[in-house]
Amino acid sequence: MERDKLYRLLRLGLEKGASDIHFQVGYLPLYRFHGELVELRYKVLAPKDTEEIAEVLIAGYPREIPDDFNELDLAFELPDEAGRFRVNISRQRRFYNIVLRVIPPQIRTFEELNLPSVLRDIADLKRGYVLVTGATGQGKSTTLATIIQEINRTRKAKIITVEDPIEFVFTHDKSIITQREIGTDTGSFPEALRAALRQDPDVIMVGEMRDLETVDTSLKAAETGHLVFSTIHTNDVASTINRLVSFFPTEEQLQVRARLAENLKAIVSLRLLVNKKQSDRVPAVEVMRATRSIQECIKDPGRTGELTDYIARGRSEAMQTFDQHLFDLVRANKISVETALTAASNPTDFQTKLALEGGIEGDDEIEESPLEQIELEADDRF
Repeated sequence: MERDKLYRLLRLGLEKGASDIHFQVGYLPLYRFHGELVELRYKVLAPKDTEEIAEVLIAGYPREIPDDFNELDLAFELPDEAGRFRVNISRQRRFYNIVLRVIPPQIRTFEELNLPSVLRDIADLKRGYVLVTGATGQGKSTTLATIIQEINRTRKAKIITVEDPIEFVFTHDKSIITQREIGTDTGSFPEALRAALRQDPDVIMVGEMRDLETVDTSLKAAETGHLVFSTIHTNDVASTINRLVSFFPTEEQLQVRARLAENLKAIVSLRLLVNKKQSDRVPAVEVMRATRSIQECIKDPGRTGELTDYIARGRSEAMQTFDQHLFDLVRANKISVETALTAASNPTDFQTKLALEGGIEGDDEIEESPLEQIELEADDRF
């Protein structure tokens, strides 16, 4: 596939608002809109097409890449900063499989992303450990970028980010920002974290908690008075605590729980849901903030299951469970009852609460999904 033709396919995704673009042998190009994959009526991709796409994406990448690689993560930017993508190239049945995550050109605000205002308070923290969690594609990186941008906009600080690869590119505002990429600027997350502690940081952002050493080093950074942000692939607050602890040997886990209780200031968990008009997605957000009761539940492995109850009782402290926020979104007419029930942690209790509260009518007629129109427009263009 010619480079200019690839650029047109990528720009189409940017223009139409796709979140991901897929190139796989034997399939039409696929674009993900609002969680659903849509085929571009272009042509079925042959092995030569994906090989040439991979060559274009890899060309000029500063890291030396072996010819026999099986997986590769990198960032790619269209000329003239027209668009930026996080790229994963892998092999499947000897052919290249390519997925590009579209990185929006502008970092959006909390209001534009429909995120709760408490995240602005979390961005104002001066020290501690903050995690943004959720499954792949649920908005972790976007949310974290918005938090970092809020710090950048509002206070003088030294911010260091460590990413694999760099996604959102920040420009200096009130803060000074250093962005380091694994494999290009540093060897690993732990190496970069240890170096960061000698670079006079106020805020450290680690792209992902992947292993014991990264978790341990990031906790040490929080323990020494820094504000540390990161992400982890977990579904909610309780599973996040259990996942962090599980990185460590059994004999160290009680001590790790004590360290987490002392330093963990907030967990923000995300689930992206299609809105009522099926024209966009809105986040359902679970928020945990550190209180004495929360700390006791983190310390005691037998009480981790109580976290959700304490979060539910903590609305006066700007905490909320997924189901509480889902109920708010239904009341605000942002999502349908059916969408909320599908996403609810406890659908039976959620439905009971809807019935008891009353005042929520059945869904209005939902407009026809715009996805089919996107596909037809793409067909006309190519």
